[in-house]
Amino acid sequence: MDRRIPVVALAVTTLIAGMGAAGPSSTPTSPPSASPSPSPSPSAVPAQSDGTLQILTYRGYADYSSTTTEFERVTGCRIARFDTVQTADEMAARVTERPYDVISAGPVLAASLIEGKQVQPIDPARVSGYGDLTKRFRDMTTRSGKVYGVPYLWGYHEFLYDSARVKGGDDLRRVFDSDDVALQDSPLTIADAALAAGGVDDPYELTTEQLDRVIRLLREHAERTYWKNPLDLVKGFATGSLDYAQATPYYRLLLQKAGKPVKAVGARKATGWVDSWMLGAGVPNTDCAYRWLGYTASPTVQRNAAAWVGLAPANPKACTSKAKRICDVYGADKASRLDRIAFAVRPPGGCAADEGECTDYAAWTARWRSLVG
Repeated sequence: MDRRIPVVALAVTTLIAGMGAAGPSSTPTSPPSASPSPSPSPSAVPAQSDGTLQILTYRGYADYSSTTTEFERVTGCRIARFDTVQTADEMAARVTERPYDVISAGPVLAASLIEGKQVQPIDPARVSGYGDLTKRFRDMTTRSGKVYGVPYLWGYHEFLYDSARVKGGDDLRRVFDSDDVALQDSPLTIADAALAAGGVDDPYELTTEQLDRVIRLLREHAERTYWKNPLDLVKGFATGSLDYAQATPYYRLLLQKAGKPVKAVGARKATGWVDSWMLGAGVPNTDCAYRWLGYTASPTVQRNAAAWVGLAPANPKACTSKAKRICDVYGADKASRLDRIAFAVRPPGGCAADEGECTDYAAWTARWRSLVG
């Protein structure tokens, strides 16, 4: 028996206890260096212009250590409501239930919020440190010249394989030809399969024929695992039941540190995402909301968040001290690494779905649900 398995399980159990959610979907997290402080007690009152703030975010994104209490101390604003969710599906459902002052959103939800006028444009001049954020990420939340988001954390997917079990595993197509593979349960995983299938320029702009081809590829192995909780894929490698798994570089780091011979499949391109803070449309007074946006754009807050959650910060100045290891594993300071990441948009991206050129996200979701049930 491998005595390191309990060590992996213990590390990841601790990890999941403070976990945030990924985006496009489910986000990995890293082991906390300290116990998280309790989230502020929710208040039943709606958004007010009295120096209070109502926040919706992923678990672990801002409720670690003393982030929220420190914000209240330095700004004088009071957090009246602090709601957290685990998954992108939960986030999409929660935003329909009540108004929030600020929301952290991935690319699919961000596009929906902008279209539905549930968020309002942001004045970058009022966001302290906005210019320090990576320009490519800033551009991703700009629509028709208007800024709708303040980039916070980002990540990308890679396919891990157990080099002790899989010989010659450094082949992306072999991932999708294997039964013993764990894929993330998200319609955006279709983009990863499109890259493996080949023949596409943009994995988020698929014609009907291309989408059909990708779904056929996925259906060839109907018994594979689709994970919602990253603990499942880590357990799979720890017990030797998985050959491959879709994950983020942080999980490669975690497993290697635990002594597992895990490597990443070499790929010309990978899929990624950026989570950004957005400003609610119905906020009557935006002073505290802008203070929150500037606070979370700061190197200190993003450094702590990156180290806690296991995603890279959007502010390069945060890549020091406790976040340096995370930035290194993501290649955050390497332009060549960013250039090979296809950052997610809500399909069909820049393609014209209504003209029949590309399939839209509704089609992706329907096909995905027919696949995984």
